[in-house]
Amino acid sequence: MSEFPKAPAMSKQLARHFPLDQVARYLIVGVWNTLFGYGLFALFTYLLTGIVPFAYMLASVLSNVIAITAAYLGYKWFVFKTKGNYLREYLRCYLVYGAAFLITLALLPVLVFLLDRVVAPRTAPYIAGPS
Repeated sequence: MSEFPKAPAMSKQLARHFPLDQVARYLIVGVWNTLFGYGLFALFTYLLTGIVPFAYMLASVLSNVIAITAAYLGYKWFVFKTKGNYLREYLRCYLVYGAAFLITLALLPVLVFLLDRVVAPRTAPYIAGPS
């Protein structure tokens, strides 16, 4: 019967596959992009409210397009430091983030509707907003 590798050996194996500096850069880009994406969503929701119906839906689309692009560039240039293949990697990034975004977009009006009943109507989109 084989045993699992001991913790120090396993951490060394993980460190070879996922260098600590790269993991730190990945987390930095993730945190930054979460704040950036939500900030864009809040800004677009504020600017579009009263101009278009369901402004938070358009705000979600606009902010996600920009945030996914920013995440892609952050991962490409800062985390993984890859060269070339911009379009292929960008499309791959959109497949990953875009799938999650479609789920968010489908659930956003439901969540805003429910939150609208519990909190002040003007704040519901901001609380429900994607991050």
